[in-house]
Amino acid sequence: MKIFFTNAGLVILLLISLRAVTGENFDMQRHDMIAGIREMVRDTRDLTGKVELSERVYAAMEKVPRHEFVPGGMKQNAYFNSPLPIGHDQTISQPYIVAVMTDFADIDKDSVVLEVGTGSGYQAAVLAEIAQHVYTIEIIEALGLRARDTLQRLGYDNVTVRIGDGYHGWQEHAPFDAILVTAAAESIPAPLLEQLKPGGRLVIPIGREYSIQALMFIKKNQDGGIIQREILPVGFVPLTGEH
Repeated sequence: MKIFFTNAGLVILLLISLRAVTGENFDMQRHDMIAGIREMVRDTRDLTGKVELSERVYAAMEKVPRHEFVPGGMKQNAYFNSPLPIGHDQTISQPYIVAVMTDFADIDKDSVVLEVGTGSGYQAAVLAEIAQHVYTIEIIEALGLRARDTLQRLGYDNVTVRIGDGYHGWQEHAPFDAILVTAAAESIPAPLLEQLKPGGRLVIPIGREYSIQALMFIKKNQDGGIIQREILPVGFVPLTGEH
């Protein structure tokens, strides 16, 4: 992921804290990060239609130690409201984007969620603070194994990580209350729609690499039909695999 664009063309909107990052004062930094996300949500309300996000989303992000999901050399920047590199040409998502995607997924303690694109494991951890169980798939083995180790070390027993191609979903555990995709597809993957419960929500970036993409919200009706809307213009890495 992993850049948020404003309406003013290809302008990257990164809200970087001006406060110097010192020592291990991560709790205060995380609190400041949440405050920055709240401000950005208000600033983008005309795009998202949301003046504020759910308090359970903010509570989840307040609990998750983002510094545990970034490489050692990046820990001092862990609570900047920006994406950060995690190796293998991938990044940990911008916290604002994580918050927005989680909010649109509209999950609760009874939800079973699929994430396509585990990456660092950070988004899965945020989801796991709210949901009953999170199934997450990562196509890059080294990243998937590292995320699995981090999530297990931090006690996220309600997250199951699989190494593989997430385009086709995870049929064994379907249907899902919500599916989040953290890489851009050129069109909505049919298997993911099929694996949504009636009433389920899919949040996914759609578009080609190196172009402005659209973060989309799709809801599956009780009769199997779908409604969809564009949330934000974004820039994500491409969804890879055989499709």
